[in-house]
Amino acid sequence: MDRAELSAFLRTRRERLRPEDIGLPANTRRRTSGLRREEVAMLAGMSVDYYTRLEQARGPQPSAQLLSALSRALRLTKDEHDHLFHLSGLMPEDENRLPTEHVRPGVLHLLDKLDDTPAMVVGDRGDILAWNTMHAALMGDPGRIPVEERNIPWQHFCNPDSAAYFLPEDFVRNGENTVADLRARLAAHPDDTRLRALVEELRVRSSRFADLWERHDVKRRRADHKTVLHPLVGRIDLDCEVMFSPEHDQRLIIHSARAGTPAQQALQLLRVIGTQRMAESDA
Repeated sequence: MDRAELSAFLRTRRERLRPEDIGLPANTRRRTSGLRREEVAMLAGMSVDYYTRLEQARGPQPSAQLLSALSRALRLTKDEHDHLFHLSGLMPEDENRLPTEHVRPGVLHLLDKLDDTPAMVVGDRGDILAWNTMHAALMGDPGRIPVEERNIPWQHFCNPDSAAYFLPEDFVRNGENTVADLRARLAAHPDDTRLRALVEELRVRSSRFADLWERHDVKRRRADHKTVLHPLVGRIDLDCEVMFSPEHDQRLIIHSARAGTPAQQALQLLRVIGTQRMAESDA
């Protein structure tokens, strides 16, 4: 049980709720934003003293029933609900989880077959483990950067050139989602020293990451939509699909364009221009 993280998570979830969210008058005078502790305790059916002790990192380990009640009271999402259980020590580690940087031959074969679609395999920390030619043409060749920097969170927060690839609003949202995903992963695997080291490095190197980390937001990365601003073919609106391999804690990420759209035409052009440029640079 991580009492300090549980305390901060409960406090930030309580403070984001408005009185009107639970049927209270919106014009009630309050010294701080969000619900009061006694209101959360009432909604969860527990004593104010017990809830206060949880927020002050002094409480005993709550039961699963109590956590479920808190989840409902705080209007938690599915990811936040799981995070609450992880922090409380009631969500068991997956004994079959074997994190590895080895990508199975079948997955590598699939990457090669996706010759018209950007795709990559990402590890549990966000390390880019494998990619196809189209991904390199779209976002740059990961093979040309140092291995220790071949990491999605690191590139987003430590590479000053990364923002140029996205619309400003997409770049902001990508950063928020990246931090929320890292927090969920660290709570699920608190003994992962490499993951913890990455978080600590990013907190030191990036004030923006540090600020987002203090928000205690939690959200696993799943399907998304993003716009890439490519220096050769311009704007490309893409759908992002994420396929999980829980056993090895890897994700296959595929970017695709909808049929008949300018984005599909841009990808087709990129397939020709981008791969030619890579061939020339390798010559």
